[in-house]
Amino acid sequence: MTATFPRHAVIREVGLRDGLQSIQTILPTEHKKAWIRDAYAAGLRELEVGSFVPARLLPQLADTAELLEFARDLPGLFASVLVPNLRGAENAIAGGADLMIVPLSASHAHSLANLRKSPDEVVAEVARIRAARDAAGSKTLIEGGVGTAFGCTIQGRVAPDEVLRLMQALLDAGADRVSLADTVGYADPGMVRDLFARAIDIAGDRFWCGHFHDTRGLGLANVYAALESGVTRFDACLAGIGGCPHAPGASGNVATEDLAYLLGSMGIDTGVDIGRLLDLRERVATWLAGETLHGTLWRAGVPKTFPSQAARAAA
Repeated sequence: MTATFPRHAVIREVGLRDGLQSIQTILPTEHKKAWIRDAYAAGLRELEVGSFVPARLLPQLADTAELLEFARDLPGLFASVLVPNLRGAENAIAGGADLMIVPLSASHAHSLANLRKSPDEVVAEVARIRAARDAAGSKTLIEGGVGTAFGCTIQGRVAPDEVLRLMQALLDAGADRVSLADTVGYADPGMVRDLFARAIDIAGDRFWCGHFHDTRGLGLANVYAALESGVTRFDACLAGIGGCPHAPGASGNVATEDLAYLLGSMGIDTGVDIGRLLDLRERVATWLAGETLHGTLWRAGVPKTFPSQAARAAA
């Protein structure tokens, strides 16, 4: 069977939140603004700029409000933030975020360890967030992100039916969008193809995003499987940073530059200038000296046969 792939796909750069919260370095705000500006110049139009959590818990993200204000001044940039609770959501609404992501762990054990709430308590929090959003007359969208969708390092197996039950519960509670995440890198392409197809059957165009970690080297293979299922938006971190604190040895998220190359080489338009993206990765690498970075494209470079390179050669 030959898969039909989309002509366009969206990459949401989440390094400023998912990436930075997982490392020791506290990046200066001006560097983060340069990251946003250069990512925008490279063609990325969706950025997760931070998270509204207490600074004492994540000092790496203490400047989220300032970054959100900065991002909103870039025309056509869709800026999202992660919010763990109603208080965070109120900050996102006040800051004019385009979208707020509420994380939910389908693994009950992971949810208690990571969020100190059960999965169904998170669903109830989404209902409160929706009520507050509507009462404020805000246009900020709510995305319910179902993590540990393929298992977790604490609980082990997570039943697909439970993942889909919680995804439907998020929609029923008022989430505008839902997404699935392989938080600890347990997924393989067969699992992804099956679960994402079922998720899209339930959520339709309210299914928003796939989030994959490259913990066991299957990140891009899982992206490919999700593409086969009809997913057209993916999270990624520049230089493959990030990961879950409950996944020992994790190598981080799918690298933005590698994902852009995969999609571009398949003829799927992302609007991303890979040359500029690699230039930004080089800058980020200097800012994060001493941190472990990942990805492969930066080592070998873009081949001469890549569509944009071939076009330049023909010109």
